[in-house]
Amino acid sequence: MVKDGMQSMKDGFLRVAAVSPALRVADCAYNAQQIIGAMQVYAKQDVQLLVFPELCVTGYTCGDLFLQRTLRQGALAALREIVKASEPLNMAVIVGLPVQADGKLYNCAAIVNGGRLCGLVPKRFLPNYAEFYELRHFASATAGPAHPVRLEDGAGVQFGTDILFDLGGGAALAVEICEDLWAPVPPSCAHALAGATVIANLSASDETVGKAEYRRALVQNQSARLLCAYVYADAGHGESTTDMTFAGHDIIAENGTVLAESAPFGAGAAVTEVDIERLTQERVRSTSFVPTAMQGYAHIAVPLTPCGLALTRAVSPAPFVPQDDAERAARCQLILRIQAEGLARRMEHTGAKCAVMGISGGLDSCLALLAAVRACRVLGRPADDVTAITMPCFGTTGRTRSNAEALCRALGVTFEQVDIAAAVRQHFADIKQDPDRYDVTFENAQARMRTLVLMDWANRTGGLVVGTGDLSELALGWATYNGDHMSMYGVNAGVPKTLVRHIVRTVADTTENAALRTVLLDILDTPVSPELLPAAADGSIAQQTEQLVGPYELHDFFLYYVLRHGFAPRKIYRLARVAFAGQYADAVLLHWLKNFYRRFFAQQFKRSCLPDGPKVGSVTLSPRGDWRMPSDASAALWLAELETL
Repeated sequence: MVKDGMQSMKDGFLRVAAVSPALRVADCAYNAQQIIGAMQVYAKQDVQLLVFPELCVTGYTCGDLFLQRTLRQGALAALREIVKASEPLNMAVIVGLPVQADGKLYNCAAIVNGGRLCGLVPKRFLPNYAEFYELRHFASATAGPAHPVRLEDGAGVQFGTDILFDLGGGAALAVEICEDLWAPVPPSCAHALAGATVIANLSASDETVGKAEYRRALVQNQSARLLCAYVYADAGHGESTTDMTFAGHDIIAENGTVLAESAPFGAGAAVTEVDIERLTQERVRSTSFVPTAMQGYAHIAVPLTPCGLALTRAVSPAPFVPQDDAERAARCQLILRIQAEGLARRMEHTGAKCAVMGISGGLDSCLALLAAVRACRVLGRPADDVTAITMPCFGTTGRTRSNAEALCRALGVTFEQVDIAAAVRQHFADIKQDPDRYDVTFENAQARMRTLVLMDWANRTGGLVVGTGDLSELALGWATYNGDHMSMYGVNAGVPKTLVRHIVRTVADTTENAALRTVLLDILDTPVSPELLPAAADGSIAQQTEQLVGPYELHDFFLYYVLRHGFAPRKIYRLARVAFAGQYADAVLLHWLKNFYRRFFAQQFKRSCLPDGPKVGSVTLSPRGDWRMPSDASAALWLAELETL
């Protein structure tokens, strides 16, 4: 794991753990020692929020022993030991125990920090069906403001459901207990709308067939609905097995993603970092997340000291690409379907007699052609209603020219060739461009000539020009203005380069057309290039895009975190160091991140007048959709932050 040297909460990260200690039913002293031992172990791992299961001080399965004063006194004595043990630890600890307050007995969560009992949160929804009979022993708490109560041992503490515990750094903690999550409207809904970014759930959920999947779905979906981190600690080994078995199924989720999980009957611990900044950013972005329940909540400070923290949570180097093979294949097929449906609707609406597009033998035009063929299939039209035109010029290599023709033949589309070299030379003469000067004019004249051919061919045949540029190229401005930048429908506009490759790979892996598979695999193996400069002496591609603008896997990583989460450059650099550890040196990451910001800001004017194109994922650059940015905005603030690293 990369030791990034950053501090806990500096970039919004808080290390949390859900732990299921082995216990003995009704042996409070023993259970306290198990809890204290776990506190000490996880404190050494820089865990700053440690959540234990429901009624873990006594055991959930005590039955009528809960009504014995001796057990309750034993639980309070054990709590005092836990509080005392917390004094030197930089940690908020939550344990469960029975508490007599206001003349009734409640199933409570106790929040402990720095040698003090910070508050008690009682359970609101008590299950009293099937194997559960909590109403026999406990009272249901009523939602409402906290108030001071005096415990049986004389200690005073704030007691109530509506409490937010301020952990610092924007992390606000609220608590619900087991069945609360199963209720039609869980208390965590109000907690989140009052400002809670972290929900802790102390649970004693017994194990039955199919319940683990249901439990996981509940936690995952609640974290997504509330744009929060959800830390779920489940009862495990040591609970009575008279009628139930407990599996210690601990789960930590963040905004719909399970970050860490202990398998049922497994280790009984889940540990990771949750990203508080990501959650607050999501709430800022979401107009449907409206804080409405802030009044009436007590705020209790639980100060945590920032500490050295190396990230242990997974940071994917390819955030646009699912890591699971089956999920990735399904995602790729769905994106291709979205592209095809979008293009089919546009062709139908415009009455286009054909789709016209440039075919280079590269990845982007390959994907656009696959989408166009599928669009014709959606419309019930033959594949030869797609006209693919290859336009060789000074930099075209035999490999790409051959692949372009083979691809069109395998797909059954209409293939045309227009050699634009003579037209470009004439254009050079018209504008007094030295044909031996390989500058931006030399390159862009070819790109604009190709677009001119496509547009006029489409006019002549009643066709619609399909654009091939992808999302990554739009972010970097790697397109010739009014050249390949322009089309009548940009079918790849929402697809990042790293995902383009996987979609083409998926088609290659699933097609029964052997000729198509062969050419797709060779296209995948061809270096990415606009082929606007003369080929090398051996006929190979001389102009390789990633040598000029940087690796697309880095730029797609930067793009995701800049647009999807709005993270600061410093945090994106930190995440990149973790994701690409051992692959890129820190100086290389920093160089290309600076390059990304420079290009992203400087090239906005190209994105401000983009053709229509379908959104396929959570990130897009359409000026009519997700991204509105002035073309003359300055990157100074972002670049200045990177200069301090």
